[in-house]
Amino acid sequence: MVDGVSQWILSLLIIFPLLVALLIVIIPSNADCRLHKNIALVGTIIELIFSLHLIKYFVPNSAQFQFAQVLPWLPEVTGIKYIVGVDGLNLILVLLSTVFSVIVMLTTYSSIKTKIKGFLALFLLLESAIIGVFVSLDVVLFYVFWELTLIPVYFMLGIWGGKNRVYATIKLFVYGVIGSLLMLVALIYLYYTHSIHNGGVYSSNLLDLYRTAAALPFATQAWLFLAVTLAFGIKVPIFPFYTWLPDTYEQAPATYTLLSGVILKLAAYGLIRFSVCLFPAAATYFAKPIMVLALIGIIYGALIAWQQTNVRRIMAFSSLSHLGFIVIGIFSLNTIGLQGALYQMINHAVTAGALFILFNFLYERRGSFELDDFGGLAKVLPWYGFFFVIAAMGSVALPSTGSFIGEWLILIGAFQAQPVIGSLATLGVIFGAVYILLATYRIIFGPLNKEENKHIQGLNRNEVIQLSILSVLIFVLGFASSPILQHTKPTLINIEKSVNTNSPYMSELANIHDGFLYPLNKFPSDSHEGVK
Repeated sequence: MVDGVSQWILSLLIIFPLLVALLIVIIPSNADCRLHKNIALVGTIIELIFSLHLIKYFVPNSAQFQFAQVLPWLPEVTGIKYIVGVDGLNLILVLLSTVFSVIVMLTTYSSIKTKIKGFLALFLLLESAIIGVFVSLDVVLFYVFWELTLIPVYFMLGIWGGKNRVYATIKLFVYGVIGSLLMLVALIYLYYTHSIHNGGVYSSNLLDLYRTAAALPFATQAWLFLAVTLAFGIKVPIFPFYTWLPDTYEQAPATYTLLSGVILKLAAYGLIRFSVCLFPAAATYFAKPIMVLALIGIIYGALIAWQQTNVRRIMAFSSLSHLGFIVIGIFSLNTIGLQGALYQMINHAVTAGALFILFNFLYERRGSFELDDFGGLAKVLPWYGFFFVIAAMGSVALPSTGSFIGEWLILIGAFQAQPVIGSLATLGVIFGAVYILLATYRIIFGPLNKEENKHIQGLNRNEVIQLSILSVLIFVLGFASSPILQHTKPTLINIEKSVNTNSPYMSELANIHDGFLYPLNKFPSDSHEGVK
């Protein structure tokens, strides 16, 4: 029989944060809700431990969807089921989400001081929804989790954000609704078309819809591709759909900005899983113009970040630039570019997360995000300066950091697909180094000429733990990239094959038993003929 833990592990990862959130809501609160914060922290640590089960038992030489589970959900006639699974594309992103949830939860001890129970419950709801987005293999289930991520984000920004939080929330909401409607129309069309081509049998199984979408006439595939890609492109964001990002970063609470390194990757993941895999012919046709938009975002974001004086706005335009690299890697449509894009999703989350912690430190001590209010902090806060330099190294992609590996793979993939775009993208590397190094100089190594900066309280225990974890990850991702890339390779090769042949993306749901993979619902034989 199928290993029980492996069969239910993905559902457990989705449900467990909701149970912790319910416990937090039920327990009466005191003044600082210390007990509730401790429960939430322990809950996220347990969730991280659960996710390590995926890493331990995942079979790396397979492109199948592993730990798969199919359960009835809506009436059978609708063809809508609860289907989850992980492959080389989403495995690492699930682990990234659970790691960052622990890191973010440590931030709540100092940054969230009002309506604490509500914030903790919303955060755990968001963690559950993020995991759900990454592992869903039914398009209706995916859409439900996608929309569910937006609810806690709106409340976090609208309640715990800065003085202009209402404007930022409305702007984020408008962009989100536009993207969601575009995606919904495209998915409903695919769902209905599948029934027409299959004798009235409906299905929202993503693997079924891969075959349906790839068989559509190119004109139909093209407009569906544009609708889905625009929906995800707004949330990446791809230039010119970025205007919500600076306002959101500037007004959001510290915990959201830290977690945003994962949230933005939901859309980048969607570009691969849906835009590219559903519509391979259209993806090939539109790859070059999308890469051009991403290139504009890389250079524009870096140049505008260079001009900013508010560190959160620097991070917003820096993210636009870095995410442009990820989009170029995705639409290079080759294995090496896709590997670079996926790897850079992880690296950007780690380096941006470290920088957000460091910048939020400044705000909590001085109440300012302005560069002009700081300088020479290395003289009074040597450990702060140490962690800042490491984060800056990761951001500018110096050799020995994970970002170097990610950008190198992306540029190689871009050169293979579009040599001119690959060449111009290197300008983003140069400009990106300039604005980060200038910010590092002004904050860490500039003159210590403000009296308030001479008496800033140092890093607390939680901040040291957070920054230590992220600093280690910056270098681990630089020196130990091979195991991670090896886990992703079979799936990404499969994607490249689908694109090159304009054929449906082919995979299957599989269970794990004694370290072997078997197609779902097939009893493993004594001879162990599965994949290991």
